[in-house]
Amino acid sequence: MTLRTLLASVAIVTLTAGGAFAQTVGFSQIGSESGWRAAETTVTRQQAEERGYDLRFSDAQQRQENQIAALRSFIAQDVDAILIAPVVATGWDAVLREAQEAEIPVVLLDRQVDSSDDLYLTAVGSDLVHEGAVAGEWLVTAVDGKECRVVELQGTTGSSPAIDRKTGFEQAIASHSNVSIVRSQTGDFTRSGGKTVMESFLQAEGGGANICAVYAHNDDMALGAIQAIREAGLKPGTDILVVSIDGVPDIFLALAAGEANATVELTPNMAGPAFDALKAFWDNGTVPPKFIQTESRLYTQKDNPQAEYEGRKGLGY
Repeated sequence: MTLRTLLASVAIVTLTAGGAFAQTVGFSQIGSESGWRAAETTVTRQQAEERGYDLRFSDAQQRQENQIAALRSFIAQDVDAILIAPVVATGWDAVLREAQEAEIPVVLLDRQVDSSDDLYLTAVGSDLVHEGAVAGEWLVTAVDGKECRVVELQGTTGSSPAIDRKTGFEQAIASHSNVSIVRSQTGDFTRSGGKTVMESFLQAEGGGANICAVYAHNDDMALGAIQAIREAGLKPGTDILVVSIDGVPDIFLALAAGEANATVELTPNMAGPAFDALKAFWDNGTVPPKFIQTESRLYTQKDNPQAEYEGRKGLGY
């Protein structure tokens, strides 16, 4: 029996005596390494509450072993579904197989895994390669043929956003010899990490004189880099261009202040599409596509960043 057939049959037999689903959902979150991650948690809680689901939350504190333990705990609790934002892409086969054997559908949020897609119901996320490409295309246009030495703040090593956002950016600049990445190092998606790594980049590149732009895999690292640039006596957004990904409120304040130049939005509402897919699956066995793509958008200083900040600041970033 295939997973699709098996899970569809589970949707039929998991009814309670009263005819309603016991919709208990386990959510294994990576942690709170960034403002965007905190917003995703807030929105997931809101979406679960609006639908009347019992959300059981676990914070992995950026450790895969904590996530695996959380999934096994959810399986032991016999939840109706599991949401997971995986900290890294590899090492999930065994625990996903355990969930499959327990007949619990798993939905990936905002990150991918290197496991067979038969082991999970669907994945909800952005096209991460596309995000990186949009950032790279913006920079190519912004420098307009001038030489641009770029320093790159990578996300957590081995994570799908770090891998894919790097790939997309490199693809976008590949045919433009004037734009090149001269230094690249992980800042672990944290503001403090971004600041520390940017400080080392500045020291290595003539105090920043040899840096045209910083590309950060998320806004929090970009915000840390902005602080480092400012403390080095330079003007972020002017002396060094700043482009990043996520669309957190504070980056819009930086855009409004002229200290950041562009951000590619990643919506924190991954849970809404995930819950919609689960409901259809629970109600009538409808199997969703293996990937449900969310919308992304480029924002620059021309896009009324102050108003964008006001619209996002209450989401828990």
